[in-house]
Amino acid sequence: MTIPWLTVLWLIPAVSSIAVMLLPARRTVSAKQVAIGAALLTLVWSIVVATQFDIGDGKFQLVEDVSWIPAFGARYSLALDGIGLALILLTVVLTPILLLAGWRDADSTADDAGSPRRVHTYLALMLAVEAMVLMSFVAIDVLLFYIFFEAMLVPMYFLIGGFGSATEQARSRAALKFLLYNLFGGLIMMASVIGLYVVSAQSNLGNDGGGTFSFTALQAAARTGGLDASSTTMNIIFLGFVFAFAVKAPLWPLHTWLPDAAVSTTPAAAVMMMAVMDKVGTFAMLRFCIGLFPEASETFAPVISTLAVISIVYGAICAVGQRDVMRLIAYSSISHFGFIVLGIFALTSQGQSGSTLYMVNHGLSTAALFLIAGFLVTQRGTALIADYGGVQKLAPILAGTFLVAGMATLSLPGLAPFVSEFLVIIGTFTRYPVAAIIATSALVLSAMYILWTYQRMMGGPVRKSATVDTGSDTQIVDLNLRQKAVVAPLIVGLLVLGIFPQLALNYINPAVDHSHQPPAVERSVTIGPADSSVEGPR
Repeated sequence: MTIPWLTVLWLIPAVSSIAVMLLPARRTVSAKQVAIGAALLTLVWSIVVATQFDIGDGKFQLVEDVSWIPAFGARYSLALDGIGLALILLTVVLTPILLLAGWRDADSTADDAGSPRRVHTYLALMLAVEAMVLMSFVAIDVLLFYIFFEAMLVPMYFLIGGFGSATEQARSRAALKFLLYNLFGGLIMMASVIGLYVVSAQSNLGNDGGGTFSFTALQAAARTGGLDASSTTMNIIFLGFVFAFAVKAPLWPLHTWLPDAAVSTTPAAAVMMMAVMDKVGTFAMLRFCIGLFPEASETFAPVISTLAVISIVYGAICAVGQRDVMRLIAYSSISHFGFIVLGIFALTSQGQSGSTLYMVNHGLSTAALFLIAGFLVTQRGTALIADYGGVQKLAPILAGTFLVAGMATLSLPGLAPFVSEFLVIIGTFTRYPVAAIIATSALVLSAMYILWTYQRMMGGPVRKSATVDTGSDTQIVDLNLRQKAVVAPLIVGLLVLGIFPQLALNYINPAVDHSHQPPAVERSVTIGPADSSVEGPR
């Protein structure tokens, strides 16, 4: 009997989110325990899945294929390659950390904190986002991917609008802006998905001579010239996909929803959005845009690379000028996403391997920096940088870990983001040297906003305002045991991947190399009727 490894992977958090909501309203502690237990079980299952993965094989593995909507040629097709595996491991590692970091978030957040099922709802939404992100990383049916790409907006919308220290009006505005931007991108993508299906039907790619949504069948036809469509048609379809993914990434000038959403919700939910969910956008650029539209990718690569460079510089400049530490970190993420997109559309193996590794490393560094800042802001009750000073004297562990996470953000050698950023710049320089040089100059800006922020908040004399506002002079306290348990694995991950990046690149490189080669037709492992367009392990 074939074990449906990937189906179980996303079903664990999906079913657990429902189970949490079914618990009695008064069982808030039990709900938290079930949620973290489910997240840890997903992590364990992912490790088992990784042991089933052939590390040297860049092709799709652990394939599951079932007929879904025969009339449209849509199938429930899941498969895993090294790129997807790296991002899955990032997701399953971060989720229990975020649930632990936000242990009290739903207890204390704003206007309707007395809601009897508030904690249950928060936990269920976090698990639902995890489930949908995991599904997006393994779906190799374009329609199936699109459904989950859009569906994950719903739980994230409620996380932004319903939880956080911002006012209800600010949260509602940020959530609506997030939803409108991403839904508009999704509508454009839906038109492109339909267009791609029509092209596949004209090309008789389906098993019955009709259309198909199979990624592998479409990819093979795209590489061999088997798609019966003009270059203009393919370019238009490509732009629809790129637009949707650029909104979610986010890429300048489609980025404006991110800072508002990040500062309006809880730190844990913001990290789930920036470090996990937004990676689906850049992952999809690499898989679907590059995989299905090789000629259009070549055509528009200079334009997209230019937008990526603008994102890098713009995000860094905006970060320098921020007075709110949480908004500063959000703008720094826009800059980092620019590096990821730049590496993808450099169209070199080095650039794309660096981008994939950057997705993982950015997830770790942003999670560490945002959560540590969140712990501090929760104590003080303000995110304004000017309200802090001398924190390193009051909370040396908090200040020290903030410095390490900040150094990782500016790509200090020896920490994880350095290798990925180096690969992106080297891979870009071989094709677009001017873009690589301009992107490199943004590193100076990164050093400015991180070191200046650290100096103002952590260094200098202790400010009188750097106290807990409880009517007494109780000072800011250092990380407690739970917070140390949150931060420690993130710092360890930044150090380990900084010294041994090959741990991740061993999985990523074969998949990237394979994406530049004509696909080989292989035997499928199926559940139900076979689909010859889906590749499987040997």
